[in-house]
Formats: sequence, C-alpha cells, structure tokens
Amino acid sequence: MENSELPTGEAHEAHEALPSRRRMLALGAVGVSAALTIRPAFAQTAVSVMNCEIPVPAPTAAGQYIDGRGRLVPPGTKGAFPGSPRPFTGEEVKRAFQGRTLPGTTYDQSQAYLKYIRRLQAGQSGFTCFASIQMPR
Repeated sequence: MENSELPTGEAHEAHEALPSRRRMLALGAVGVSAALTIRPAFAQTAVSVMNCEIPVPAPTAAGQYIDGRGRLVPPGTKGAFPGSPRPFTGEEVKRAFQGRTLPGTTYDQSQAYLKYIRRLQAGQSGFTCFASIQMPR
C-alpha cells in the first residue's frame, strides 16, 4: 500500500512500522556474519567427531572378550574375540556401519565389535563418540 492510499493520520504510523531498505540490508549483513561464524564451528565439530575414539572393550573391561552378540564374556569363550589392541576412530566406525570392516579385523570380528559399540550406554568409554557419529549433519 502506498502512502497516498493511507488516510492522513495513518501515513506517518505506517512509515515508521516499515523497515527501511538500509535497515533490511543491515539485518541481512548481521545474519551473514553469524552464518560465517557458525559454519567453521560445525566443520570443527565434524573433524573432532571423526577423530574421537571408541575402545573395544572399554578400559574397565580390559582382558575380556566380545562374543558374536557384542557382549563381554570371559577370555577363551568359544566363538568370542579378544578386544581390539587399539581404539577405533569415529571415522572407522562410521565406515564400518556403512558396510566396511573395522581395520585389522575379520568380518565376524568386526560385526561383534560393532554390536558391542551399538550396546554402549551413557557413561561408558566411547559412548559420546558413538552418539556423535549417529547424529545427522
């Protein structure tokens, strides 16, 4: 609506309510700078998630084996696998969930380890890393 179409008393009020072009450009600039500030933070988060580590099993269960269902069992249990000598990175685990095997493992061993990882709960070593790789981006 143009100012000429407004009754005389409303013209002044409507003009004050509509933001000027300069004001709109300023608001847009603020939004762009906020986006440019946040985007590197997301990139940094993605990098840290891919470099986080998941020990299999957790250090508190060192020496235990992992059975085919992903459960901790005593060493020497038939069909169970010894724990991994090193933790797996978030990137390695993410790739394994997409169909690859974990590095240095057989297919069956990798599947047992992945089942163990899926069973991690809050407070267990590696849970935060596992939860992070499950978050959609």
